[in-house]
Amino acid sequence: MVNKKRFSVTEIEGMIESFRVIVDNKTGVNYLYVSNGTSGGLSVLFDSNGKPIVTNTKIDKK
Repeated sequence: MVNKKRFSVTEIEGMIESFRVIVDNKTGVNYLYVSNGTSGGLSVLFDSNGKPIVTNTKIDKK
């Protein structure tokens, strides 16, 4: 079965201050979303060499 959703949340930590890793199922790029109360921010996750972390995905890449 192919995942039809564009984004998947793969990791969740915390409640009031939360950290989520979101994967773009089309490109495989990983993002970190951090929220604290009513504030939040999103950033690409990078490896130790400064390259974006990319997860192998199985979505149709049309």
